[in-house]
Amino acid sequence: MMTNLFSSFNPSTSPLFSLNWTSSMLGFLLIPLSMWLIPSRINAFWMKMFLILNKELKILLKMNDKKNSLLFISLFSLILFTNFMSLFPYIFSSSSHLSMTLTLSLPLWISFMLFGWMNNSTHMFIHLVPQGTPIVLMPFMVCIETISNIIRPMTLSVRLSANMIAGHLLLTLLGETGSKLSMIMISVLITIQIMLLILESAVAIIQSYVFSILATLYSSEVN
Repeated sequence: MMTNLFSSFNPSTSPLFSLNWTSSMLGFLLIPLSMWLIPSRINAFWMKMFLILNKELKILLKMNDKKNSLLFISLFSLILFTNFMSLFPYIFSSSSHLSMTLTLSLPLWISFMLFGWMNNSTHMFIHLVPQGTPIVLMPFMVCIETISNIIRPMTLSVRLSANMIAGHLLLTLLGETGSKLSMIMISVLITIQIMLLILESAVAIIQSYVFSILATLYSSEVN
């Protein structure tokens, strides 16, 4: 029996020569090649998904700049690959750690804030006071909006890591009870774990989509 439920998420290799974080990059080997004359079905599926995501990002960004949409599509692809790679056994689940999710959200938030306050400072001050706020409540609204802006990178990172680690913990807890069950209950347990694994696959897609969409919304506020 494990002494700590979170021990399965700890690094398993030496800190001097750690291969944990490189395992999360194995998903990029599954990216279909785009140099074929006739694209494969996998390549056509990825291009269709990226085109749909690009249309939604253009609506949120309210501009036709391909560089901005490419940034958030790349962010979506990175999180999607790391989430799916963490579902395989004996692979380090990097998206379940704040050291990765905060690394993704904090630089984006800092760059958005610097760009907004340096170029659109008046617009940023207007955002601190919502429209129609009474004069008495304006100081409180400024404090509330400032705190909500400051905690945005933390909420982004915690949302992703918490949703990914919850399903992993549930699968670990169910797997630990397998040695104490009968054969009939083990078959039921395997069925439940397969259903949870399908749910985790859906969560991996949804969380990568939510992370990229929220980052896009934060970017559109400073423009």
